[in-house]
Amino acid sequence: MELLLVVLVGVLYSAGIYLILRRSMVKLLLGFMMLGNGANILIFLMGELTKGKAPIINGESTNFTDAYADPVPQALILTAIVISFGLTAFAIILLKKVHETTGTDDLDSLNIQDLDI
Repeated sequence: MELLLVVLVGVLYSAGIYLILRRSMVKLLLGFMMLGNGANILIFLMGELTKGKAPIINGESTNFTDAYADPVPQALILTAIVISFGLTAFAIILLKKVHETTGTDDLDSLNIQDLDI
């Protein structure tokens, strides 16, 4: 299972970097989204996959004795998902406005300035 997720992280990173290097702004946004998802899965893998109980200590115990799932990576991933959703929504609206204004989503044509010499 871990090997499959490691391969998935590699595929997401490579596809994300490939899309970031394209000329379209939509592909750029999709590339950033893929990189974010790859990073989330990587954080999930670093937290170790364990099947266990919730990390709750009984009143008479002072430490964990059974296997438990670490909640910190899950909380980090949940926070990253919420932030990336807001950032993606903002970027989609921004891309729509740029396309309405200029009529293109090609980054090279947006970078050219009209110079009157």
